[in-house]
Amino acid sequence: MAVTTPSFTVRRLQAPTWIHSSGLDLVLTLCWVPFAVLGFVVAGHSSWIEASASGVLVLSMAHQPVTLGIVYGDADQFRLRRRIFTWSPLVFLGVVFVGLKVSLLLVAVVAAAWNTEHTLMQRYGITRIYRRKGGDTESGRLDLHLLFSWLAITLAWVVADPRTADRIESLGLGANNERGAELLVDARPAAVVLVALAAVYVLVAGGAWVRRERRRGFDANPAVYLYLTGTLGLFVVAIMAPIAGFLAWIAAHAIEYFVIVSTNLDSRYRKGARATAPLGRVVASPVRGLGVVAASALAVVVATQYLHGRISPFAYGLVFLSIGGLHVFYDGFIWKLRRPQVADSFRIDA
Repeated sequence: MAVTTPSFTVRRLQAPTWIHSSGLDLVLTLCWVPFAVLGFVVAGHSSWIEASASGVLVLSMAHQPVTLGIVYGDADQFRLRRRIFTWSPLVFLGVVFVGLKVSLLLVAVVAAAWNTEHTLMQRYGITRIYRRKGGDTESGRLDLHLLFSWLAITLAWVVADPRTADRIESLGLGANNERGAELLVDARPAAVVLVALAAVYVLVAGGAWVRRERRRGFDANPAVYLYLTGTLGLFVVAIMAPIAGFLAWIAAHAIEYFVIVSTNLDSRYRKGARATAPLGRVVASPVRGLGVVAASALAVVVATQYLHGRISPFAYGLVFLSIGGLHVFYDGFIWKLRRPQVADSFRIDA
């Protein structure tokens, strides 16, 4: 009887298509690692933990006003949602004012939840850029479920961990830590159940994602696999050491935003008629996009340090929580890849 040897067709993977370059993209993918290492180093030293947490929170605040500059420094951006961009600052100031009067803890919880979702959506946005650069316009939904499943099991695991309450207190984030720790203790029984549900979500989402990639021969832009692997590593660290994960999660989000937005501003404004916008004229000058982002970050750092202790905690929270809310809200409008202007600035087809 003749024996036949099965044949396999090996599909040649496409070359990675980067947002910037292989080196810079690798740095962005792993920019969370030094902050995770910092988290492990300061573990057990409450004063070091507080200083580290304060530092990354200032870094986080430093990237937020850049969004306002993009919206109000370019008439085309402003016309995208004229009414929303006109009235939102007043609305956010009013909502935050009332929220702080009613419950600072409630405002903190809502802000933390919204920023967590926003940070994850930025990571999803980066995967979409990599996918689109590789010619894939159909894989977004499963990537999003994969990322949300990782976030879900991480949050559920951290809340279910009996050590989390003490870790929250060690961050020294304000007077509501004790009450926040109590809420976590109360939520622990439910979190144990949520861990099981989140694990099912991980298996279902991960299984669907792997089947889709296998069906397509793993022919996506390899850069997206690298970025997703780095993101998975961040979630694993957050489960193992939540403080290290917290520092890495917050800092990496701001660093990614600084780098991607500064290079995107150069791509968007250093050519053609768009350089006539006020923001465009600044970017087209020797200042460039990096200068705009750096100046904004420096202004926030100086303002936070100057105002801290000179104005009431209520006024301080009102200003910076409103700016943070506007940043998260506006980013959902101005970075849509389906807009030709945005797609073109990343050198991909709309």
